[in-house]
Amino acid sequence: MQILITKDCKELPKVLSNIIKKAQSNNFLEKEDIVLLLKSRNNDLLDAANSVRKRYKGESVHLRGLIEFTNICKNSCLYCGLRCENKKLERYRLSEEEILNAVKRTYEAGFRTVVLQGGEDNYYNSDKICRIIKKIKKYDIAVTLSIGERTYDEFKAYKEAGADRYLMRIETTDKSLYKKMHPDMNYENRVECLYNLKKLGYETGTGCLVGLPNQTVESLADDILFFKELDADMVGIGPFIPHPETPLANGNKDNFEMALRVMAVTRLLLPDINIPATTAMESIREDGRIIALNSGANVVMPNMTEQQYRAKYEIYPNKICINDSPDKCINCIKSKILSIGRTIAQSKGFRYDK
Repeated sequence: MQILITKDCKELPKVLSNIIKKAQSNNFLEKEDIVLLLKSRNNDLLDAANSVRKRYKGESVHLRGLIEFTNICKNSCLYCGLRCENKKLERYRLSEEEILNAVKRTYEAGFRTVVLQGGEDNYYNSDKICRIIKKIKKYDIAVTLSIGERTYDEFKAYKEAGADRYLMRIETTDKSLYKKMHPDMNYENRVECLYNLKKLGYETGTGCLVGLPNQTVESLADDILFFKELDADMVGIGPFIPHPETPLANGNKDNFEMALRVMAVTRLLLPDINIPATTAMESIREDGRIIALNSGANVVMPNMTEQQYRAKYEIYPNKICINDSPDKCINCIKSKILSIGRTIAQSKGFRYDK
């Protein structure tokens, strides 16, 4: 991703400072201003995002227990290790009992949100998902689903069963790039799904991959403006990490800094939303999640999947914590959060207090 600064170098610090102040004041920027911020390496952006996070979300970090319940996927996304063409991946599905055991463990650990994440696996039809949701809701816990594109009626059924949130990253708003990256999918349908989720009353999460081949800074600016237009309740920013069993195996690996800036600008424009310090950031940098928490993030999603399945949910390689037990992951991330003077939230962490 080529980065060029077109403003006069002598006036650039002042220009950037004014843009940041405008974002802090109005929570809106024109595309050209976002592009300038993304192209710069000014740490003032990260500091400003952290300041906005502190003012709107406080010092608490919300922990959300991630359960990766199936690595089977019908899609062929070029960047994802779960793509159906990856014949080297050992596939699995958790039984309903295994899912509920993981939920129980998550709740007993003090978490008040569980995230059910999986590939687009048609085995888990609407009846199965609704039955699982209803059983989870016997606990005083929020349910987040991240299971891909479904019909309006399916989304409605999940909501009526008790689902609270739904995560579906747009990945890129560049329609041409989206088509290349998702040969089995349709951009317009993806967007329609997100707006259907908002219409049904879900807290709706989306986000993007940063560093895809042929992705431009301008398209990343469009992604941020899309988050703003959607009024997303949660936005996850992931640096692209090439997987050896995908067509993008030789892609760029140096995407951490840009992902951090995309996340920071998103915080400035959507000051009260939830933003996770993503696992991918720490898979690139040993202190990646801590840096993200100090640059605008306020959520961490520790992996509560049993150790025997973790390595098989390989969206990207060298994922952290795949050899750790859920208990070790919990203790590790809590220790890191406390070490930077932040606290562990005790609530369910909705965007707006309920």
